[in-house]
Amino acid sequence: MMTTHLGSRPILLVEDNSMDIDLTLEAFKDNRIANRVIICRDGEEAFAYISAHSRQDDLELPALVLLDLHLPKVNGLEVLRRARKDPVWKKILFVVLTSSKESSDLATAYELGVNSYIVKPIDLLAFREVVKQINIYWLLINEPPFHDQFGRNI
Repeated sequence: MMTTHLGSRPILLVEDNSMDIDLTLEAFKDNRIANRVIICRDGEEAFAYISAHSRQDDLELPALVLLDLHLPKVNGLEVLRRARKDPVWKKILFVVLTSSKESSDLATAYELGVNSYIVKPIDLLAFREVVKQINIYWLLINEPPFHDQFGRNI
């Protein structure tokens, strides 16, 4: 049985690497995560999505953003910087999932308000386990920022 977490809100995956996209989608499927996944393959696509969905009651506002830092056109840190300037997107959960171990990237991401910073494992099984743990914590255990008038997650 597939389970959808945080109502019907999608997961926004901002990633340009096709292999990492496939691995992430496969890990979602393996872990029965039924939230729709919206993919932005560069920073400009992410900006367009953020601009188009900036109301708290917009069900296309994601439950979680998985953000790579090394993106074409505009890097992930700039995507995070711009998103955090919007009052609604300031509350959205952002998990950086990147190959960068640079201490400056890590420090900047946290200064900009990232919720978690994870270095992508190279090993396929380890990568799947990381995605599983992200989903368990951020979509099942963590309390989301948005609720309807009855206190239900939206």
